[in-house]
Amino acid sequence: MPSEIRDASMLEHWSQQIASFRQTIPEHVRIIAVTKKKSVTAIEAAAAAGVYDIGESQVQEAMQKHRQISDHLPNLNWHLIGRLQSNKVRKALAIFDWIHSVDSLKLAQTIDRISQELDRAPPQLCLQVKLEADPQKTGWASEALIEQLPLLDRLEHVEIRGLMVIPPFGLDNAKTQAIFQAAKSLQTTIQSQAWQHLRMDQLSMGMSNDYQAAIAQGATMIRPGRVLFGDRDH
Repeated sequence: MPSEIRDASMLEHWSQQIASFRQTIPEHVRIIAVTKKKSVTAIEAAAAAGVYDIGESQVQEAMQKHRQISDHLPNLNWHLIGRLQSNKVRKALAIFDWIHSVDSLKLAQTIDRISQELDRAPPQLCLQVKLEADPQKTGWASEALIEQLPLLDRLEHVEIRGLMVIPPFGLDNAKTQAIFQAAKSLQTTIQSQAWQHLRMDQLSMGMSNDYQAAIAQGATMIRPGRVLFGDRDH
């Protein structure tokens, strides 16, 4: 099958699948369509279904896709959901409107400094928290984050909007739900204090296998991929 026909077929299939998925999600919950390891056809399908928030995990991959698609889809909101290394912050800020995976004070300070240097609109940040021991994930423990909030509140060239949570792989439903509850509780604790810059109005949590539990516990942004597009392209 010629690639043009195959791409058109996939675009139609994916857009219908995403449109059906949207109907099951409350209007106040923002769908971040995770297109990592997918072609730009997946991004086009999301936009065709009315989803303009695109999630990518690697800066280099996102840069390639952005070059291919930005001219005819300029109104996309690009979300970085994968780990960000300090030496890639400048490149990331050239593309991404949101960075969900800010996992340390040092990284937040670096983003703030480079955002000022670039004289760009403040990027929207979520602070990645690790609420259960997990050697595969980075992020703040609750107590460490609480201690560093005054320093984070001093950052003037970013907008810290909320928390991002990724539960450890393989947890049962009860433990996953408990992590989402803990994230909501932490958000509420932070919101109860007076801050100059911290807004903390967003909870980025829930992927294809647990988005329903995340929404039930207060997620405002979910990050589905497989449920929208199937297995990743290789």
